[in-house]
Amino acid sequence: MEALKIALKRENLNWDYDEEADALYVSVGEPQAGVGLDVGDGVILRYKEGTKELIGIAILGVKARAAQTLHD
Repeated sequence: MEALKIALKRENLNWDYDEEADALYVSVGEPQAGVGLDVGDGVILRYKEGTKELIGIAILGVKARAAQTLHD
């Protein structure tokens, strides 16, 4: 797979936390459809298929990670 294109600075970031799924979703610009790439450890990168431009990231298990870190 060729490298994803990552913007160096984007001021329009949107985020949403789903408490039931314990997942944080961050989108570059307005959320849009894309391809998910699981990079491991509960992190999923989302990109536009045609341009390979990074459009978002999902982090799973946010509360669980924070609780574990606070207890370590």
